[in-house]
Amino acid sequence: MSDNATSVPLPDFDLANASEFVMASGLVVDEVSGTRVRGHIDLGTDHHTPWGIVNGGVYTTAVESAASIGASAAVAGRGQHAVALNISTDLLRSRTHGRARVLAEPVHQGRTQQIWAVTIFDEQPLARGQVRLQNIDRNQALA
Repeated sequence: MSDNATSVPLPDFDLANASEFVMASGLVVDEVSGTRVRGHIDLGTDHHTPWGIVNGGVYTTAVESAASIGASAAVAGRGQHAVALNISTDLLRSRTHGRARVLAEPVHQGRTQQIWAVTIFDEQPLARGQVRLQNIDRNQALA
């Protein structure tokens, strides 16, 4: 990181300001810190596969989003943000509708990389994921 790094402001996570892709996934962020992200998704027919159940991509999107938000919050004061390098999502139980809660917490927070675990659940786990992220300088060129 450069010697003159300044804190990186976090973006507004309101769905109204999100990209169409993130908006369609439906993740509402309720709490953000460098050690926890909480949110929820109101699952419905917009999230369904042709077989009438929630598409696993919805859960994978929530896993990456929640982990990236938390990891970026953790390093924002160092003039950095975090980008996902590897995402693994286990789909545990199918669902057709209802509120799914999302909880992301760090497993490891290092100088250059972080690992975050994310659980998506209602009364029981629906999916769980893990994301490995790279901490990069905010002004570093992205390809």
